[in-house]
Amino acid sequence: MTMIFLGGSRDIFELPVPAIERIGAIVAAEHGVLIGDAPGADAEMQGLLAGYNYEHVGVFHAGAKPRNNLGDWAAYHVPPPVDAQGYAVHAAKDREMARRADFGLMVWDGASPGTCLNILRLAVIGSPCVVYDTMRATVATVHNIADWCAMLHRAGPDVRRDVEARITADERVALAT
Repeated sequence: MTMIFLGGSRDIFELPVPAIERIGAIVAAEHGVLIGDAPGADAEMQGLLAGYNYEHVGVFHAGAKPRNNLGDWAAYHVPPPVDAQGYAVHAAKDREMARRADFGLMVWDGASPGTCLNILRLAVIGSPCVVYDTMRATVATVHNIADWCAMLHRAGPDVRRDVEARITADERVALAT
């Protein structure tokens, strides 16, 4: 079964119509869905999938239980490193979803470094990711690291600085190759 990593920015509480349509196509094709438990885009996508009564969904979470699991789907606990704080608490689960995914679909506010890094994680392993950038009202597919670098360049220096602060050593090495 083809696995799709769905995700996006925590500040997005309304999905763009093309993303809703794309998720409908994922359901129609009966692809597997890997999704996080965060508020914002994750919860909005979960609500849409639950409305379809869609069953092929796995919810990944770092806490003892998912913050959101709107379809009562299988939940996968990916514990954070012992000393993790802030965004690093959820990064391990995000890396695991990217590792398992064949494709990605991200709804990005054009600023969230976490969503931007998830797109990078998919690019590093060669899993294409459709990106709905709500800030710029654009949609593009990131196929590789060069595409991701171009996307990040358009995002501006503040986003680049935030991404740089969160990137792991392994991700930094992947960018250098």
